[in-house]
Amino acid sequence: MLLIAGLGNPGSQYARNRHNVGFMAADAIARRHSFSGFSKKFRGEIAEGTLAGEKVLILKPMTFMNLSGDSVGEAMRFYKIAASDLIVMHDELDLAPGKLRLKIGGGNGGHNGLKSIDAHCGKDYKRLRIGIGHPGHKDRVNPHVLGDFAKSDADWLQPLLDAIADNAEFFARKDDAGFLNKVALATGTAAPKPAKPARPGAADAAKPAQAAQSHIRQARNPAQPKRLPTSGPMADMLKKLFGNKD
Repeated sequence: MLLIAGLGNPGSQYARNRHNVGFMAADAIARRHSFSGFSKKFRGEIAEGTLAGEKVLILKPMTFMNLSGDSVGEAMRFYKIAASDLIVMHDELDLAPGKLRLKIGGGNGGHNGLKSIDAHCGKDYKRLRIGIGHPGHKDRVNPHVLGDFAKSDADWLQPLLDAIADNAEFFARKDDAGFLNKVALATGTAAPKPAKPARPGAADAAKPAQAAQSHIRQARNPAQPKRLPTSGPMADMLKKLFGNKD
C-alpha cells in the first residue's frame, strides 16, 4: 500500500495559497483516478483508490502545516506503512515556479510540515518538491508562501497539476525518472539532449588541408595583380632575356 500525503492548511482562506500546492496536487490525483470521496480520518481527509493496480491512500492533514506529522504518522501506524511507501507533496521555495524534484530523504529546508513529518515518521520517505519560487528576501517569505497564486501563475500551475495527476501511476511503479520525464514532456520543460562532443581534430579534418606557405607568400594579397619592374637592374635583365617589347 502506498500513502501519498499532500501538505497544506485547512480552510477556504488558504485554499489558493502557494503553501497549499500539496493539497492541490492531492485533489488533482484523486479526481483524475476516480478515488473515493475524501472522508475525515487520522486528523485529516483521506481518499482511497488504485494506481497501476496498487492500493493507494491520499491524505490531506487537517492539523495545519506545522503539525502535519501528527496526521501522517497516525495513518502510517494504523496501516503499518513503511517510510519507503510514503510520498509527501509540498511547496518548495528553492525551486523556480513549476519545477519539480523527487527524491528520498534530504533536509527539510526550513519547511515546518517536513519538520513535523521527520519527527513522527523518520526521514527516509519520498518528497515531491513543487517549486513556487523565492521572493528574493527572507523578510518576504511568509507573505509569499501564505499568499495566493497570481492569476498569471495559472499558465504553468494548472498544466503542472494535470501532468502530476496524469502520471501518478509512476509513483506506484516506483519509477521516479519515468514520472519526472513524462511531466517535463507534458509541461514543455524537458531539457534538450546535450550535443555529442566532437572528436578531437574532427573540425580540422573536415577542412581541406592547405599547402604550407612561407610568411612572405602568406603576406601577399592574391587579388593584387603581379607587376614587373620597369626600371633598375632587374628591368634591364628582363629586357635582355625577353627583348624590349615597348
